Amino acid sequence: MDRGDGSFFGLIVQLAVLAFFLWVFWRIFEKAGKPGWAAIIPIYNVVVLLEIVGRPWWWIFLFLIPLVNIVIGFLVALDLSRSFGHDLAFALGLFFLGFIFYPVLAFGRDAYRGPAAA
Repeated sequence: MDRGDGSFFGLIVQLAVLAFFLWVFWRIFEKAGKPGWAAIIPIYNVVVLLEIVGRPWWWIFLFLIPLVNIVIGFLVALDLSRSFGHDLAFALGLFFLGFIFYPVLAFGRDAYRGPAAA
C-alpha cells in the first residue's frame, strides 16, 4: 500500500504547524515570566498555563472529564485573556479562533498583568 508523496507533504505541514505553535506558547510563557521551554513539555505546559492564569494545578484533572473539559478550556482562555488585559471578546477569539488569537497574544504588544483568577 503506497501512500505516495501526499502523506510526506502532510507530515511536513503538520510538523511546521506544531513548531509554530510551540514557538507561540514559548513566547506567551516568556511574556508571563515563566520559562519558555516549559511549552514543549507535555502536561507540564498545562500546569504552567494554569499558573499563568492563576488557577490551581489540580485543574489539569478537570481537562480529563468529557464536557467539563470544554468549560474549563473556556475559563482558562478567559483568564488568559484577562491576564493580558483583554476582555470576553478576545477570550472567545482564543477559544474559537485560537490559530489566529494565540499568535496575536504571543507576538503583539500586550503585557502580562498578572494572574486574572488569583
